[in-house]
Amino acid sequence: MTSVCLLEPYDTGSHRAWVQGYAAHTRHGLDLLTMDGRFWRWRMHGGAVTLARRFREGRLRPDVLLATDMLDLTTFLALTRDRTHGLPVALYMHENQLTYPPLPGEQRDLHYGFINYASMLCADRILFNSRFHLESWFDELPRLLKHFPDYTELQTVDALRARSEVLPLGLSLRALDPARDDAEQARTGLLLIVWNHRWEYDKGPEAFFRALYALAERGAEFRLAVLGEGFVREPPEFAEARERLAGRIVQFGYAEPFADYARWLWRADVVVSTAIQESFGAAVVEAMYCECVPVLPERLSYPQFIAPEYRDLCLYRTEEELVERLARLCADPDVAREGALGRAFRAEAAQYDWTVMAPEYDRRLAALASDQSPDVSS
Repeated sequence: MTSVCLLEPYDTGSHRAWVQGYAAHTRHGLDLLTMDGRFWRWRMHGGAVTLARRFREGRLRPDVLLATDMLDLTTFLALTRDRTHGLPVALYMHENQLTYPPLPGEQRDLHYGFINYASMLCADRILFNSRFHLESWFDELPRLLKHFPDYTELQTVDALRARSEVLPLGLSLRALDPARDDAEQARTGLLLIVWNHRWEYDKGPEAFFRALYALAERGAEFRLAVLGEGFVREPPEFAEARERLAGRIVQFGYAEPFADYARWLWRADVVVSTAIQESFGAAVVEAMYCECVPVLPERLSYPQFIAPEYRDLCLYRTEEELVERLARLCADPDVAREGALGRAFRAEAAQYDWTVMAPEYDRRLAALASDQSPDVSS
């Protein structure tokens, strides 16, 4: 058994679900060093200082470190060098600050992308949650380095790519199963469209609601469940949609407890994404596991989930195509409820359940630990 120390300075949302899911399913010994998921900029600057202190206070002696992209790994290793020099390190990239779209009206602060870059230089393995994520990072990285006036270190790009692998996100999908029997019976009547993403700009809510308004103007009949977590700064599109689509809404707001969220996914027929940023797509995979038909942009990480025979049904390039895909399903909801189709999407999603993914995480971390003989003298 390998001893793993997992470092997560931004323990909330999908990051927390990932930490807790792996902790519940790993066969390795796992020490968790985490911080509340708030103030993301400060976590990227200062989280390493706090986690380094806790690492030293705990006198931990892991075989391998597993850090996430929100950690300034260079600072952490510098502050623990007497205990971590030579210790193998894996860096897990949930997202990155180089390709993540800035808030409307804001310019990207390249410093945070540089923190990701410098952390990669310190890591023995760099693990991306999707092939799209890996390729988009390495497509953009040379542009970051070319901002420098000299000593651009462009040769490091190939060296980092050689250390990089795809290790998909693990998800607690089986936790959705208990809600299946009662909720699945509700798949009758008008098509139920679900939107289960964070209520933030990068998930493209404006485009989603535009598509629904266009459907309504065509006379299409449908029901709507808007799930996902809202935050202090709620995009104004949601208040407008609550008013304009009031007669079609059956749920509007974060579904708690988790069992309620699961029941809505099992009741829904179609899950839609209009995201402008997505490095993996956990919310879509959860809905697919519940046999929803995914209607997704033909970009970002989404095409990996859709077999060629379903692309005309599920993938769109423009908002007009999105409306057409949804109009077709509204006109004939039984298409979305066809059993073989739902089972195909469920099977595609099931490969990301932690029962499948945790052994793969364990294997890779054990291999990394055995590749090196760390000197962790106190």
